[in-house]
Amino acid sequence: MSQISPQPAPASAAIDLIARGTDEILKRDELEARLASGRPLRVKAGFDPTAPDLHLGHTVLLNKLRQFQDLGHTVVFLIGDFTGMIGDPSGKNATRKPLSREDVLANAKTYQDQVFKVLDRAKTEVRFNSEWFGKMSAADMIRLAGQHTVARMLERDDFAKRYAAQQSIAIHEFLYPLVQGYDSVALEADVECGGTDQKFNLLMGRGLQEHHGQKPQVVLTMPLLVGLDGVNKMSKSLGNYIGVTDPAIDFVNKTMKVGDDLAWDWIELLSFDIGIGEAARLKADVAAGTLNPREVKLRLARELATRFHDAAAAETAIAGWHAAVTGQGDTSLLPLQDVAVPAEGLRIAALLTAAGITPSNSEANRKLKERAVKVDGEVIEDAGTTFQPGFEGVLQVGKRNFARVRLLANG
Repeated sequence: MSQISPQPAPASAAIDLIARGTDEILKRDELEARLASGRPLRVKAGFDPTAPDLHLGHTVLLNKLRQFQDLGHTVVFLIGDFTGMIGDPSGKNATRKPLSREDVLANAKTYQDQVFKVLDRAKTEVRFNSEWFGKMSAADMIRLAGQHTVARMLERDDFAKRYAAQQSIAIHEFLYPLVQGYDSVALEADVECGGTDQKFNLLMGRGLQEHHGQKPQVVLTMPLLVGLDGVNKMSKSLGNYIGVTDPAIDFVNKTMKVGDDLAWDWIELLSFDIGIGEAARLKADVAAGTLNPREVKLRLARELATRFHDAAAAETAIAGWHAAVTGQGDTSLLPLQDVAVPAEGLRIAALLTAAGITPSNSEANRKLKERAVKVDGEVIEDAGTTFQPGFEGVLQVGKRNFARVRLLANG
């Protein structure tokens, strides 16, 4: 990751970096002018602590914030401890259940522990929007609600769809965009970054800043990172994610499972080491057949594992991955996973499922028939093969699904 600059970088150099991977910049000319002013900008992004852990999808936005920091600007990492208790309706087809104050604060603590794996602590202001909303009276909130109309709210895509489908929209959901927008007023933000699903809320900030006599913020939207399934956005609920606290081997193994085409999007949104020009050259080499796309993904996997762990952990994980995939090397470098089994043992299909390598016993049996299952490098075909407590070894399905396990007696 590049070093922090003492002063904001020249606008001509900065705008190309900031524009990389972005979906939209509103208004780009305003951003160019602010960058050219030489004044350090206040760049805001809000995160509602709705879950205890962050994944790589969240880091798309954090990476962009880090780039602003590397250019000499200040990032305001806003924890929505107040808005988290409302529940963001963005992209939802039903009213979202608000969180308790206790849940919000517990999740906020883990967020702070995790974000500095990407952000520079010295260049980051951590703020909570309860600082200002906690002081607001009911009359203040009513005045804020009076700054927008129901008709404008229904222009928002997710609200419009729910209204057309005669699905309920709670009044407090209308407050969420206003509350998020007012955050920009309270923080006097120059720039606000968010996902493409947040565009309505981000533009609300511009409008409220103008209403309060401030210069409206530039809005920068980032694409939603597609997850490991290659179809849906990365999500813990879908299981297609890499968590920022996951072991280094997971960063390597899961990144290597990403489809070759999707890998280029991951590089654009997640990589600091592979610049725009180099990414284009690598893509051309892959297209020409002179470079194996596996080598490109391995480079990205190494970078990510290093960023969220360290270089030594990354190299150990890569060595373990190579040993499992090629059958050559020390598979003891793979992390050990304990699996509880009955005293009489567990058949191979059930064991593969219990270890999380296959989604079901039927899929495991199908792989057995395809001769795609190995234990310690040896092909297993007999579905009756049973493993007892005390066994330790490497289970593998295909070339890229594997786990080093130790079987413990259940109970």
